Amino acid sequence: MTSAKRLAELIRSCAPVVALTGAGISVPSGIPDFRTPQSGLWENVDPMEVAHIDVWRRDPARFWSFYGQRFALLDGKEPNGAHFALAELERRGLLAGVITQNIDGLHARAGTTDPIEVHGSIRTASCLACGRFYPLDETRERSQSDVDSVPRCDCGAALKPDVVLFGEMLPAEAIARAEALAASAGLMLAIGSSLEVYPAAGLPADTLRAGGRLALVTMGPTPYDSEADVKLSGDVVDELEAVLAAL
Repeated sequence: MTSAKRLAELIRSCAPVVALTGAGISVPSGIPDFRTPQSGLWENVDPMEVAHIDVWRRDPARFWSFYGQRFALLDGKEPNGAHFALAELERRGLLAGVITQNIDGLHARAGTTDPIEVHGSIRTASCLACGRFYPLDETRERSQSDVDSVPRCDCGAALKPDVVLFGEMLPAEAIARAEALAASAGLMLAIGSSLEVYPAAGLPADTLRAGGRLALVTMGPTPYDSEADVKLSGDVVDELEAVLAAL
């Protein structure tokens, strides 16, 4: 039995199934991950110097010079076959929910209902001074029209993207939902994640402690490899489309 068929069998027999996705699921859409040598986002820059909440507070121009590049990086990117495969599993009633570490919004665009975005989303930016928020397109326009390329609220304060920066706590409601979903899972399907960044990396352990099972679809090693029932290590789109075809 192939690994794809084995995973399809687990999906059929171990409901409810919950997916946890990391940066690797969006790489086929042209969005680099964070730690891959030479191509990762943090390969040539120290995130603590550009993507920390203190940098945003102290030097918004420096912060936005980096985040403006991220906006450009996400411009025009579309969901790929892996995103659509998860949406199709949900449509068929085989997937109870998606928890994602990604901020790109591609799960929702692929049709997943209410993905839990534990690191927030780049779709909006907020003013912490007055509480207004702006969609991505308007945030980019405001950045382009500012002399320092800092998107500003109508009140004049610098906007902050609605993503979790280094030095910030993850949103409590999203984490609580994610933990409850993980603990209820008969099968946790971890996709495109090294499972090294906490607290999201602890979610598979929540599933295992509650008696559920674990399957991995990721190219690199993870701390959970020995505990997984099955691991698919090929291209994430090919692997998930093969699983879908086997169902």
